[in-house]
Amino acid sequence: MSRTIRRVAVFCASSPGVDPALARASYDVGRALAERGIGLVYGGGGHGLMREVSQGALDAGGEVIGVIPHSMVAREWGRDDLTELHVVDTMHERKALMAELADAFLCLPGGLGTLEEIIEVWSWRYIGFNDDPVGFLNLGGTWTAFLDSLRGLADAGFLRPEVLDDVVVADDLDTALAGLTALLHGASGDELRG
Repeated sequence: MSRTIRRVAVFCASSPGVDPALARASYDVGRALAERGIGLVYGGGGHGLMREVSQGALDAGGEVIGVIPHSMVAREWGRDDLTELHVVDTMHERKALMAELADAFLCLPGGLGTLEEIIEVWSWRYIGFNDDPVGFLNLGGTWTAFLDSLRGLADAGFLRPEVLDDVVVADDLDTALAGLTALLHGASGDELRG
């Protein structure tokens, strides 16, 4: 059975960062996903790049599903105007539900939380807990230094080169979606492990 990307889980910053171009680009990503009929699954936040990507999708009439812990709702960090909002108890539940709802993962600019989320789902793919493809949308070169560091870990023998070959790195959404779709029909985590 051929799989398609119906929904993408997007991980990104809850702050706007210092470059306004990244906020505009995040909005455009949300809008473009909706225009392509692809639902957005994200952390339910109402600030920063999370707000921008979700607003872009909403403005284009797209499906937007937020998943957020109770503690963040209590701090008024979330949105209540989404297609669906799932309020969970823990960050672990949040990530598990996002993975269940999505067919692929895409990382926009962000900080420690964003990095932790994308690395976790990428490692899940590698060890066989999830075969959904993973990608970095390298807006403004945000992820270049980080990805170079990972290549250093591979050169040092701590990361298999096949793992780096199994992630999409793209400067624009069309290229990212094409890469994620190719991985959806390509190697699974079992094949990466050998």
